[in-house]
Amino acid sequence: MGFVIVQWSHNYFKHCSISMNTKELSRAMLFLANHGKDPLTCKEFITSSQAKRINSLMLTCGHYDASGDFAFKVGLPGKSGVGGGIIAVIPDKMSICVFSPRLNEQGNSLVGTKALELFTTKTGLSIF
Repeated sequence: MGFVIVQWSHNYFKHCSISMNTKELSRAMLFLANHGKDPLTCKEFITSSQAKRINSLMLTCGHYDASGDFAFKVGLPGKSGVGGGIIAVIPDKMSICVFSPRLNEQGNSLVGTKALELFTTKTGLSIF
């Protein structure tokens, strides 16, 4: 049992340690805003149905125990990372990434969440 936990922890750490800047991360998730297809290359990564499911999971689970609060305040599917990054998807428009390393009590970027809330408030680009 101990080996399985150590192996899982090692793999999780490696995945969390992938280094991407905000431009690269928002570009990497652009296909989720376009029904599974990259709008720049026209390459289909996943089906439209799969993209819909992933976006719904990000909306309901992407911010740990604060997912409901994020959906209420920001109104976008998104995924936070423990490094302080947040990726959000504006369906049929774009993906956006913010970064600020200070985390709130739930483990999400404090300033990043506020920035996305302000963004959706000012632009009206919420799914609600």
